[in-house]
Amino acid sequence: MSEEIDFILESTEESMNGSIAHLEKEFLNIRAGKASPAMLGGVFVDYYGAATPLSQVSKISVPDARTITLQPFEKNMLSAIEKAIMVANIGFNPMNNGDVIIISVPPLTEERRRDLAKQAKSEAEDAKIGIRNSRKDANTDIKKLEKEGTSEDICKSAEEEVQNLTNAYTKKIDELLAAKEAEIMKV
Repeated sequence: MSEEIDFILESTEESMNGSIAHLEKEFLNIRAGKASPAMLGGVFVDYYGAATPLSQVSKISVPDARTITLQPFEKNMLSAIEKAIMVANIGFNPMNNGDVIIISVPPLTEERRRDLAKQAKSEAEDAKIGIRNSRKDANTDIKKLEKEGTSEDICKSAEEEVQNLTNAYTKKIDELLAAKEAEIMKV
């Protein structure tokens, strides 16, 4: 195949890998019952006027499956961290003992599990849309090359390769979703 076709296929696969990586990152933010520092990944603290990720103003640890502790690097940040967790609206009620903030992760209700499973499905669908957009862009580029004189057989072969990539990545998304749903629904 021509260098242009190889480049299109490589960049398409790179883009599809990016969709998978984004999905995996989003799945980390969907809690499945046990405590994890990733649950607080979207929390930003007002640190002297700048929105700063929680992990940059405190040490986050998980002493057991139902508890997250936050040790602020500066003691005067305790109330700002507590406020940021409340504002993030992630369903946690932080407790401050003067030195550390303790978050008890409540067990998930059946309704909350279903909501989280829906959220996971939505994220998976977004990833599939990303995969399909990558396929569309690749096929558009291949059609352009065909108009510019690249052989029809080479272009057809490249389109088949793009479709094979699309099928493989879609299957991977379905596998990731099935694993996440099983994790969420496990009591």
